[in-house]
Amino acid sequence: MSYYEPYSELSDAAREFDRVIQSLIEELDAINLYNQRADVTTDETVRALALHNRNEEIEHAVMLSEWLRRKVPEFDEQMKIYMFTSLPITEVESSATGASGSSGTRDSSGSLGIGSLKK
Repeated sequence: MSYYEPYSELSDAAREFDRVIQSLIEELDAINLYNQRADVTTDETVRALALHNRNEEIEHAVMLSEWLRRKVPEFDEQMKIYMFTSLPITEVESSATGASGSSGTRDSSGSLGIGSLKK
C-alpha cells in the first residue's frame, strides 16, 4: 500500500478506505490481465478459463464498489446519478440535475434547454 501521509496519522477509517481502494485497483488490474489473455489465446479452453477468471474478478470489483457506495456518501451520490441508466454517459449529469449541458444536445421535446426568448 502506498500512503501519501504518515500511516500513524491516518484514522482507522482512512486506512480501511485505502485498503478497499487498493483492493479495487488490484481487481481491476486482474480483470484487464485476464481479458487480454482471453483476447490473444488461440486455445478455446484457455480462453474459457481466462474469461471465467475475469468474471470472478469483476464480481470482486463490484463487491468493493458496493462497499464504497455504502460507506462513502459521495460514491453513493455519484453512482445513483451515473449507473443503471441508458442515457449517453456524458449526458447523465445534466439529465439528473436538470442543468442544461454545454454539448448543445436537445431533450426529448426538441428543446435545447435555453428557455423561451419570448416576453
